[in-house]
Amino acid sequence: MTRALIVVDIQNDFCEGGSLGVKGGERTAAAVTDHARANADSYDHVVATRDYHIDPGPHFSENPDFVDSWPRHCEVGTPGAEFHPGFDASLAEEVFSKGLYTAAYSGFEGTAGDGTTRLAGWLRARGVDEVDVVGIATDHCVRATAVDAAAEGLRTRVLLGLTAGVSGDTVATALERLRAAGVELEGEPLVG
Repeated sequence: MTRALIVVDIQNDFCEGGSLGVKGGERTAAAVTDHARANADSYDHVVATRDYHIDPGPHFSENPDFVDSWPRHCEVGTPGAEFHPGFDASLAEEVFSKGLYTAAYSGFEGTAGDGTTRLAGWLRARGVDEVDVVGIATDHCVRATAVDAAAEGLRTRVLLGLTAGVSGDTVATALERLRAAGVELEGEPLVG
């Protein structure tokens, strides 16, 4: 088995003080770094995803519904788009950016630095068949990334203790969707 850790969207705008800050984001950033370092021998690869918006259309709204539209966040060239300093991004072999001109929740929608390589192809090229998914937010991008990983035929586990979620209701719904997709869940999520 070849195993990868997928670190989802641990960015300044998704941590406390950011435009869409999630309670526990800073703690998650540090905990993911500690986990990746302590378990370096357990993972063949570590990758990170990030929201990276230029003009995602109606994904940004002055009157967001917080379902399909959101306040401005993770705009290319702003501090909010940068990885939170608590997450050591140098641990990631590759970063997959998503959402330049559209809404994007799953890391599988992103591309590597070359702009063409997608996460699924990158993992397949390295023989990865098992992934652990961690990051922010449990109920949005972590859920979408893990569901897509399972749909790609990867054995998928979400390490809930290394995630932070927006609200109890949306996290509960996300956990149901993850279970239905065949994703293994380990631990308990931190919920804002």
